[in-house]
Amino acid sequence: MARGCLQGVKYLMFAFNLLFWLGGCGILGVGIWLAATQGNFATLSASFPSLSAANLLIVTGTFVMAIGFMGCIGAIKENKCLLLTFFVMLLLVFLLEATIAILFFAYTDKIDRYAQQDLKKGLHLYDTPGNVGLTNAWSIIQTDFRCCGVSNYTDWFEVYNATRVPDSCCLEFSESCGLHAPGTWWKAPCYETVKIWLQENLLAVGVFGLCTALVQILGLTFAMTMYCQVVKADTYCA
Repeated sequence: MARGCLQGVKYLMFAFNLLFWLGGCGILGVGIWLAATQGNFATLSASFPSLSAANLLIVTGTFVMAIGFMGCIGAIKENKCLLLTFFVMLLLVFLLEATIAILFFAYTDKIDRYAQQDLKKGLHLYDTPGNVGLTNAWSIIQTDFRCCGVSNYTDWFEVYNATRVPDSCCLEFSESCGLHAPGTWWKAPCYETVKIWLQENLLAVGVFGLCTALVQILGLTFAMTMYCQVVKADTYCA
């Protein structure tokens, strides 16, 4: 009976971790593609230049693959050490995510101020050698969200030491349109515009976060259940 339960949990855990591993492969693949085709795409921070979308996806994909692989091998081999290691690693990730979420909501105002200051520092790296990712990211954000600068378009005046903005700030794009009068530029601040967009899509973000948490809890449950079944089976055989 115990052996039958163990086999059932074993196959469930293997299937779960196989999907987990395949998901990690997909994330890693997208990250590598972004790194190869877009450089440091979506790098906006001056303090953390390596914090790009490509690098985040590569690190996340690699980590998810490693955890999924460990879970698969642990399930197939019925290895108590691997199962316990998988459980501990997944639990640490879950607790880390929960801690970050709590700190984010507790220090929202401070994070806002720091983020805006850091983004303004990053503006000075716009269109400079070695910062193609940051340049592309700002161009895409300003064009897609129809905004200009972090707080307002005057943020760019400090960057250029002149009354001008990047061409991506223009209402109608044309070569050197950023040298024209302010009436031809977007007036909305990018930070607030993106923040409002995120708030409007908070439900989708919340659903994604909840699904992620449920998947992790499911993985923790499978791992601990199988670990206990292996221990029982070993005790029974002994």
